[in-house]
Amino acid sequence: MKFYVKQHKYYCGIDLHARTMYVCIIDKEEGTIVKQKNIDSGPDAFLQIIEPYREDIVVAAECMFAWYWLSDLCSRENIPFVLGHALYMKAIHGGKAKNDRIDSHKIAALLRGGMIPVAYVYPSEMRATRDLLRRRNHLMRKRADLLAHIQNTNHQYNLPAFHKSICYKGNREGVAERFSDECVRKSIEVNLSLINHYDQLLRKLEYYINQKAKAHDPEALFRLLSFPGIGQTLSLIILYEIHDIHRFPRVQDFVSYSRLVKSAKESAGKRYGSSGAKIGNAHLKWAFSEAAVLSLKQSPEIKKYKARLVKKHGKAKALTILAHKIGRAVYYMLKRKEVFNIDRFLNKQMIQTGRA
Repeated sequence: MKFYVKQHKYYCGIDLHARTMYVCIIDKEEGTIVKQKNIDSGPDAFLQIIEPYREDIVVAAECMFAWYWLSDLCSRENIPFVLGHALYMKAIHGGKAKNDRIDSHKIAALLRGGMIPVAYVYPSEMRATRDLLRRRNHLMRKRADLLAHIQNTNHQYNLPAFHKSICYKGNREGVAERFSDECVRKSIEVNLSLINHYDQLLRKLEYYINQKAKAHDPEALFRLLSFPGIGQTLSLIILYEIHDIHRFPRVQDFVSYSRLVKSAKESAGKRYGSSGAKIGNAHLKWAFSEAAVLSLKQSPEIKKYKARLVKKHGKAKALTILAHKIGRAVYYMLKRKEVFNIDRFLNKQMIQTGRA
């Protein structure tokens, strides 16, 4: 957890919403409220209310869906901006009473005390491409839900399994006709029609992304593509979710951000399980999990390594360990500016001596 500790003369906490924002400004010396008001969410109203204090002010808002415009505005106006990590800001949600006025004051107070947990402010020039890649994943999941519904319906009526994967258009001929009930057949036809539409839409979208996405580091993209199982789209997702690998001082920080480790919950020497499962980047978690599965198809050596993990830890945990190992490998590949090395990844010297 990182905190914003730089000192300023005034601290501005904002409880931000789509149409309105509650602004609270306190001073450094006594923490006295010098201005607190509910205003419309817009550049003019915001700049007007902070105008008397702009000589030395820092602005903070909780990380929610509407923070983009405020961050960009502060960047253009040379106003320091801090994005508070929503899940870490427990003080806002722990009080007896909760409203916009109280929340804005607490944000300002946390900022003044150097106790506001900082979330990463993603650069505006790459933000739209990252969000487009996330939208692509959302559409892929919708398509997968439709395919799963067809499979489940096939099981409901105890029909023979499909001989070939219906993920591919050529294998979907005659799928609806195997159901005798007219209503069920109509439901499957609707699913197939939507899947065909998603196929066309995703094909165009992926082509657009590959053509228009301006990778901020082409060399880093090339290094990611050297890993077996990481293709063009997956490498772009990883690259745009990371943005700059140097913002993670240690590999432990990176794998924690990628949700590849569990955080222990301990007190007085006793362990009470784990916590913080939802803190981190869910998109990187998915990407490394996907890379772990795909690497088994493209690398016989990684497949053998996974078989060793299965014997020791079981199938589910083996894939988790493999995804964690891939995350660490990606970190060092980008940090050291090296392409993938299978011998270093598998640590063959340890394998030969039976220690891995």
